[in-house]
Amino acid sequence: MAYSGRFVPINQKKYKGDVDKVIYRSLWERRFMVYCDKSSSILEWGSEEVIIPYISPLDGRRHRYFPDFYIKVKQANGDIKKIIIEVKPKAQCGPPKAQSRKTKRFITEVRTWGVNQAKWEAAIEWCKDRGMEFKILTEDHLG
Repeated sequence: MAYSGRFVPINQKKYKGDVDKVIYRSLWERRFMVYCDKSSSILEWGSEEVIIPYISPLDGRRHRYFPDFYIKVKQANGDIKKIIIEVKPKAQCGPPKAQSRKTKRFITEVRTWGVNQAKWEAAIEWCKDRGMEFKILTEDHLG
């Protein structure tokens, strides 16, 4: 199976967005899409359908963040909750390990970590303003 590709929802009425443009960029994202599509507790979902503005620490300018997923879920107690979800490898969910040599790879990891932090902080605030929740899922959650 390809690491990226097009996903065609079976339950297209649950999908909020263009069902002809659902793209996964990792097998973890695809796994989550299958879950959203099949789970009766997921009332609606979308992939990269939400836009959250953030300020990049690299250039100090405003950019647009497209989180991986939006879901509306019915919880076990009957409550309805809206959640924005980012799917990331666990290794990218913390700062890079300090190194004695500043390699190109290390510098790229530091830059990526800084941008991700800015995106996630903006997402937390954006969700809070709308009575929603922001979560990051890793292979530990999706395994």
